[in-house]
This record gives sequence, structure tokens and C-alpha cells, in this order.
Amino acid sequence: MASDNSSPHEAGIFSTYDKPSYYCELMNRGAALPEALQQVQDRLSHLTLSDLRERTDNAENLLWRLGITFTVYTEREAIDRILPFDLIPRLLTAEEWSFIERGVQQRVKAINLFLWDIYHDRRILDDGIIPADLVLNNANYCKAMIGVDVPGGVYVHINGTDLIRDRSGRFLVLEDNARTPSGVSYVIENRHMMLRLMPDLASGMALRSVEDYGVRLHKALCDVAPASVADPQVVLLSPGIYNSAYFEHVFLAREMGVPLVEGRDLVVKDHHVFMRTVAGLRPVHSIYRRIDDTFLDPLAFNPESLLGVPGLVDAYCRGNVTLANALGTGVADDKAVYAYMPRIIRYYLGEDPILESVETHICAEPEGLAYTLANLASLVVKPVGDSGGYGLIIGPHASAEELETFREKLLENPSNYISQPVIDLSVVPTLCPAGVEARHVDLRPFAVTGKSTWVLPGGLSRVALRKGSLVVNSSQGGGSKDTWVMSK
Repeated sequence: MASDNSSPHEAGIFSTYDKPSYYCELMNRGAALPEALQQVQDRLSHLTLSDLRERTDNAENLLWRLGITFTVYTEREAIDRILPFDLIPRLLTAEEWSFIERGVQQRVKAINLFLWDIYHDRRILDDGIIPADLVLNNANYCKAMIGVDVPGGVYVHINGTDLIRDRSGRFLVLEDNARTPSGVSYVIENRHMMLRLMPDLASGMALRSVEDYGVRLHKALCDVAPASVADPQVVLLSPGIYNSAYFEHVFLAREMGVPLVEGRDLVVKDHHVFMRTVAGLRPVHSIYRRIDDTFLDPLAFNPESLLGVPGLVDAYCRGNVTLANALGTGVADDKAVYAYMPRIIRYYLGEDPILESVETHICAEPEGLAYTLANLASLVVKPVGDSGGYGLIIGPHASAEELETFREKLLENPSNYISQPVIDLSVVPTLCPAGVEARHVDLRPFAVTGKSTWVLPGGLSRVALRKGSLVVNSSQGGGSKDTWVMSK
């Protein structure tokens, strides 16, 4: 029990919180805490650990009952899991959000211009701003898209930009997700959970809403439908119930008010796409697809794919249907291309990047490989095409044997890797078995682009639940928090 002369933030759940040397976004910002954040901290300080644990148990039970799960695939089985949810929110001021929002919008604009260019004039390659081989020989470069004009010049309709904060609190871009970024359903469901289980904390707070994501997404997909269509039919194309993100597919279709379909539900006739219904075939004009490029059309890519729609790519390239995101967008979120994003932004926009990138060394280049090999023990090394925290090594956390094994893999295929310095990620107070402790966190804001780009206020805050871990991915044991953006 805290003594009467304890300050509010030293009482309750924070009574044993050890302020870390890292940038703590609630307790150690290096300056006076903004008034709105101080108010949240004071309210949290009046909670007890037993109260917080009871509410956490209720949250977990509710997640299971609502079916808010994702699937982890092992060698033997597929396991449904809930994404661990921490009830202490992650807080961003209005000023911080305004900075993030402008930076994400700038980045999405540059990415769309870059994609149009590499599938048309290739000016950026001819001018030597980015190596042509890195783009044209990229596994995600789609030759079927060469010369194809997409509506409004929008290739990336839904984008997820992964951000971190360093020891000084500076926001940095860790990577882009321009293919099929996932996780937005958790942003919205986390808010529902907070309002249901922590009403005393949220009451009266000036928070930016996350409720209109589905409406905004549907409008954007209508904006980019073929121009001749007055009332576009939008559908969400899913691989089906065995996909790890199937819950999100169901959620987003419901939020948009559109049919959730699988490949077998669609058919191409006379170069147009139709949906099978009990009343017959119905035209489809915009498809939010959650299927990778190579499985989307067995006639154009993988002939063994049972997930896609035969003839879909032909209908798309003729302009009779819109795919979101477009084919071939994976070039833009390749981790090697990421290293050139500051140059890409300056090239197309004539502006300095608002959001800085993490220093990146490309192992496909001799100097990048040499630097990585010489400093392997102090770097994070990642495969350029993988996601989910798989296939990387964090040098300072690896054993001598692990480093040596990874060195051999790196030398076998250096073009598959990039390296970056280990960033002292910011931390947030998080409920752990021993009490409330500091855990590392990142942020994935989601941008929706139709006629303009809108960024969902907040985004997915993923937290590394294991002490000292820098890996926040759900598949690697991470959890999530509700992200509160203050409106003033």
C-alpha cells in the first residue's frame, strides 16, 4: 500500500515500475508530461494489480468468445491463438500524430509514384537513383504490370508503415508493408475492448476515433473502381478459413458492408469479373484481395493455385476491375529497396523525408556485405523478402555459434539480406507476471488511398512481451495495445 505522501504515479500499478534508461513513452519522456497524458497516468495509478489482472482475464475470455484469433502454423498442426492484449494504452499526443500522419502520407505518395514509374518510363532507373537490377530482377516485380495504367495512379490502396522510436523519442520508419498489410482489425477491436473493460480510464478523454475505417476503405475502393461504373460492387477476396488472418477478412468485409468471397465464388466472362449469387452472376468492380500475387490467377502465375480466379489478371490489365492492392507492389516494401526510400522521396517529390529511415546496409553490395560481416555481432540482419520476424538475427542477443551459422547463410546468399544497427526501441508500461514492467513497442499506422490518402488515427501498437526482446510480431510471442491519439 502506498504511503499518503506518495505522488500519484508512484502508487497503484506503478508502485514497482522501474523506470528504464530507454525512452519510456509514459514515464520517461525526458520532459514534462503533456497534460492529457498526465491525466491518463494519474487514472492508471489508482488501479491495483489485482484489478488490472482481473480485467485482463476478462479481456482474454472475451477475445476467445468473439473469435478474435490468428493462426500459427507449425510443422505438425495449425494453432489458433488470441493476440495477447495489454490494457495499459499506448499514448500519442495530437502533435506527435500530426507529424506521423504527414510522414505516412508523404511516403505513400512517393511509393505510388515509384511504382507507376518502374512499370512505365523507368526514369528513376535510367537516372541511376536506384539500381535497375534491384528492381527489375526483384522477385516481386510483376512483368504483367508493365504499361498497365491503374485508376488514379494508385497501386497501394492500403499501406502499413512500421514505425519505432529511438532512445531520444524520434520516430523512425522500420519498414513498409505495401502488399497486404494485416492487423487493422486489432486496432478497432482493441478500442472496443478498452471502452468495454476500462470505461473509467477512457471516460471524458479527448480521443481520436477509429470507428470509420470500414467506411473510409469502402469509399476508397469505390473511388478507384473502373471509371465507367456508377455504383461499384466491392468484394473482399480471401484464401479461406485456413488463412492465419481469416478473422480479419471477415471483420473487414463486415465493416465495409461487402461480400466476403473466395476464388471459387468469382468467375471471369468476356474479360469481366462476376460473383456467383443465388440470383445469378453479379458484376464485380473492385476487389480487396488478401491473396498473394502468385496465387491470384492460375492462368497468369501458379497453374496449381486453387485460391485464385482464372482470367482475373487479364480482366484487371484491361481495366475492367480494380485490385487493391495492385499486382507487383511488393517491390516497394522490399527491405533492400527500403534503403533507397529517402532518395525516392526526394526524387519524386523534391522534399526531404518527414519520417527518417533506419540506417540500412545492403548485403548484395560489396561494401554493405563487408560492413555486415565485420559487425555481425552488433547488427540486426534480415532477409529482404520475409516478414513476421522470421529468418532474422539480432547480433547482440545471439550466441557465438548462432552468429557463425548465420555468417555461413549470409555468405551463401548475400543478396537475400540487409543489415541495420540495433535501435534502442522505446518502451511502454505493460502488465507482466511480476507486475507492470517496461516492454519494447512499435507502431503500424494504416493509410487508405483513393482520391486522397487518409491515415487511421493511431494504428497497431505491437509490444514484445518477453523481457528484453525486440521482436514484437504476434507469431513470435508479441502482444498488442490500444493506441490512443489525443485530439488536443
